[in-house]
Amino acid sequence: MDLMRILYIVLIVLLVVILIILAKYNTLIRLQNRVKKSKANIDIYLNKRFELIPNIVETVKGYTKHESSTLEEIVALRNNYVNAKNLNIKEASEMNSKLNGFLAVIEAYPELKANTQFLSLQNELSRIENELENARRRYNDEVTRYNTAIETVPSNLVASMFSFKKASLFEVEEHVRQNVKISL
Repeated sequence: MDLMRILYIVLIVLLVVILIILAKYNTLIRLQNRVKKSKANIDIYLNKRFELIPNIVETVKGYTKHESSTLEEIVALRNNYVNAKNLNIKEASEMNSKLNGFLAVIEAYPELKANTQFLSLQNELSRIENELENARRRYNDEVTRYNTAIETVPSNLVASMFSFKKASLFEVEEHVRQNVKISL
């Protein structure tokens, strides 16, 4: 009788451990999927931004002839983005840096701001930039939640059993953080 009682206790404990492992595994999968979704959302806003750029380019072309090299670079930047598959965070940051330089050039030409169509496009781009900033912030929040889960007990045991890896935060490189200086 004692042997049966011990066997039942061992089975119950084993069942509880298995249920805990399954629950932690499912939690880690949910968190990992949220990180992937947040990264995909950043890509959506980058797409929106680069779809808007040709409209800005066409508007700016109508008002400026002397900036053709800048405009060609923006078109090339957009085409590179459209043709790129699976951009990593570093490449996206580099494209973001180039776009910020373009925006600084635009701000240096106040006569362009007088055009209402250009202002409308610029406002739309600013709105998308804000959405992109929020998406990056959400991505970092999700990565932090996920990384915390795979580093804390008892989730870290399940994470190591199933080879969950830490995700990288979205970080802007140091050269991108500096102010863009335009010399005309």
